[in-house]
Amino acid sequence: MSRICELTGKGRQVGHNVSHANNKTKRTFLPNLQNVTLLSDALGKGFKMRVSTHGLRTVEHNGGLDNWLLKAGDDQLSASARKLKKEVTKKLAEKAA
Repeated sequence: MSRICELTGKGRQVGHNVSHANNKTKRTFLPNLQNVTLLSDALGKGFKMRVSTHGLRTVEHNGGLDNWLLKAGDDQLSASARKLKKEVTKKLAEKAA
């Protein structure tokens, strides 16, 4: 399983360890991923996702999973998150009609 956030697309970054003698060796910076269950108000159930802590904060800041998915672009979402976004928009369209 790759270390990529399912909501924000945040992945690993590459950099250097720098010693006191200024020697540089390659290293990777991994995102802080957590397995969480996010609740969808429109669908009325929870979904298990692997999300970065930064992604969790943005979801909470935007008022929940449904609001965040509607604002998010499809290019940064994982396949399961895109499918969930499609279900949420369909359900909200049914409620509006």
